[in-house]
Amino acid sequence: MPTIAIIGAGPGMGLAIARTFGSRGFDIALIARTKEKLETLVDQLGQEGITAEAFPADVLDRPSLIAALDAAKARFGGIDVLEYSPAPHSPVPGLTMAAPSEVTVDNLQPQIEYNFYGAVAATRTVLPAMREAGAGTLLFTTGGGSVNPVVPMLANVNAAAAALRNWAINLHNELAGTGVHAAHVAINVWIGDGGPEGIPTATPEQIAPLYWDLHENRDRSEAVFNA
Repeated sequence: MPTIAIIGAGPGMGLAIARTFGSRGFDIALIARTKEKLETLVDQLGQEGITAEAFPADVLDRPSLIAALDAAKARFGGIDVLEYSPAPHSPVPGLTMAAPSEVTVDNLQPQIEYNFYGAVAATRTVLPAMREAGAGTLLFTTGGGSVNPVVPMLANVNAAAAALRNWAINLHNELAGTGVHAAHVAINVWIGDGGPEGIPTATPEQIAPLYWDLHENRDRSEAVFNA
């Protein structure tokens, strides 16, 4: 069985991506901070006939993230697809939002640690085996502001996400011809109900097939999901 590791797994996009890949024969390694929430997802997927396991880790604690990925590799025999999208749905210590003129080193650095450095650490943990096998997929998720930063209040978030986007697309270029595919996903909608007025919305189930398309077709470095 191939395996996908989902970093930032939760009941929204993480679960939808897990179902998308799990229904196509993948085992699922779920990685996020809260063990209890992960185990709830494992139970849900199990009831649907999908094999999943929880590997608690904090992307701000890179040794714990690396250890979780190593444990997932040991449990499932390897990681074939890595998906990185640690979007916080609850307050994370040290993470705040700031408008462009309010950005400081102090409020930007945690966003870079969260959005960018975690992705780099995760990639370095799984990429060597993918290179050796000549196969694998690396998918990195940000909001639409990484491409078109139209919301001033997210200036520090968008700057960190744009760094991840730049690096992911360049990684795609470097890996061309190796059998390993890297791509960036920018979600340019509000996920779920209850978004700000005038902002388009979409369900996780509407967005998740895009990840399978990038894995299966391997024909582009970036996909932007618009409503």
